[in-house]
Amino acid sequence: MKTAIIIPARFASSRLPGKPLLRETGKYLIQHVYERAIKARLASDVLVATDDERILRAVHSFGGRAVMTSSEHVSGTDRVAEAARSTDAELIVNLQGDEPLINPDSLDYVAE
Repeated sequence: MKTAIIIPARFASSRLPGKPLLRETGKYLIQHVYERAIKARLASDVLVATDDERILRAVHSFGGRAVMTSSEHVSGTDRVAEAARSTDAELIVNLQGDEPLINPDSLDYVAE
């Protein structure tokens, strides 16, 4: 079964604007999450769903895949649902963009 991991990422967070682009370790926060996601054994596809050009450019700068979504979504899940339409995956895993220490085995467990 084709499985896509989709990571919703917004720049305009009310508590910490720009959070996906924080670089405390030299890498973007979103890059850490993406790199963990691509290590999941069952992931056929990993992409970031964003409504912000800065995040889109950052993801492309480290070789990741990203899609632009509407800025009108009320939740990350809505953003993931829109992005899911751009993939042919049969199963979608919604991975939050602020989980840099997620264990790839946990993603596989969810997908199984």
